[in-house]
Amino acid sequence: MTRKAAGLWNVVLSGYPRSGKTLLAKRLVGDFPEFARVNVDELRVMLFNETPPCRDEYVVYSLIAETRDALLRRGYSVVIDSTAPDDTTRDFLLTTIVKNVNELLVLLTVNRKTLLTRSIEKCGDTSLVTAWDKRWQERRRECCLFKFKSDDKEEFEEYYDRLTELLESEIHPFKPEFRPYFLPIKEIQKSLRNLLSKHSKPKYQAEKR
Repeated sequence: MTRKAAGLWNVVLSGYPRSGKTLLAKRLVGDFPEFARVNVDELRVMLFNETPPCRDEYVVYSLIAETRDALLRRGYSVVIDSTAPDDTTRDFLLTTIVKNVNELLVLLTVNRKTLLTRSIEKCGDTSLVTAWDKRWQERRRECCLFKFKSDDKEEFEEYYDRLTELLESEIHPFKPEFRPYFLPIKEIQKSLRNLLSKHSKPKYQAEKR
């Protein structure tokens, strides 16, 4: 069924691996023709053929931001499919220089036991989940936040209906005029660069490949 969102949206997905982010992003793009999906993991593999952290995480995220802004200028709403485990990364992906954009952070939450089970089914162990535990951060700052639960298919569908209803509504608390204050983009970029430099692979490791 073709649907239409009210206004221009920059939707950032945040959640552990196997929490349903890619399923949600692809579903939105399939239902809303004016939505485009941008995936951080796919860009990282395309550029460096490496899993996170790659040799230059800041380059990856900078290109994601540039792609997002280019799509928004063309009139496409954007859904960013990324783990985004910390507030610095989330704020960077949420903050665009394009005017009159509804910014929304969708935090996917799944029961811990369910996440671990999905990880075992995917790769035979729990590494997909435990690798992100050290970086994962509960949202600490106020923002336009939608908590999306997806422990099972029925729950996913229930919250998908709620999310699409929000995107289609002309009256919602996430319009630009109601958006909470964010740090200036230059400060966010500096914070992200410092954060990602700690997680990028040393240059000599990349040269060994």
